[in-house]
Amino acid sequence: MATQRVNPTRMELTRLKKRRATAVRGHKLLKDKRDEMVRRFVILARENKALRERVEKQLSQALYDFMLARAVMSDDAMAQALMVPARQVELELGEKNIMSVDVPAISVRSIRTAEGGTPYGFAFTSAELDGAIATLSDVLPDLLKLAEAEKACNMLADEIEKTRRRVNALEYVLIPQMEESIRVITMKLEENERGNLTRLMKTKDMIAARNAQ
Repeated sequence: MATQRVNPTRMELTRLKKRRATAVRGHKLLKDKRDEMVRRFVILARENKALRERVEKQLSQALYDFMLARAVMSDDAMAQALMVPARQVELELGEKNIMSVDVPAISVRSIRTAEGGTPYGFAFTSAELDGAIATLSDVLPDLLKLAEAEKACNMLADEIEKTRRRVNALEYVLIPQMEESIRVITMKLEENERGNLTRLMKTKDMIAARNAQ
């Protein structure tokens, strides 16, 4: 591991020790944050999986009903039946904070349903079309929750990856470099101290020899 070039002084040693203590505390906080985000991510991923399975099942049923409806209805009758939406929804977009990550929050502000529940008459439509539209209307809340959960999972996954890189940089690069620099400075200071002590002892011996003469 490459050692940073530092001045071997006691002031530099004190500064590096303070930086190392700060880095160790930051490493612990980031590691705890990463672990908590992973826990939240696992919970969201399980909810997302359950929602996706439920939504895909309902959408498959709706598409199957549409396919049957197209088989028994003419193209003009299908186009006229679907010209006017059966339900109009107003959404409110917001944010919620998950471990310092602002994820979107989608809520339904208002729902306006066509008179009679469908925007068309029943004379020229099939029961399969009614079932498909009813299924799509029922799946809308779960579809919104699924979009919210998937976006939250993606954003949390990105933040987990960033935090993981920071933790690894502190654990395997920055903190070891500072510890190596502290070790080098400590060895250099001890070497200087031994040199000074040796010179003092030699000076004392020389003075003692001179006095004896």
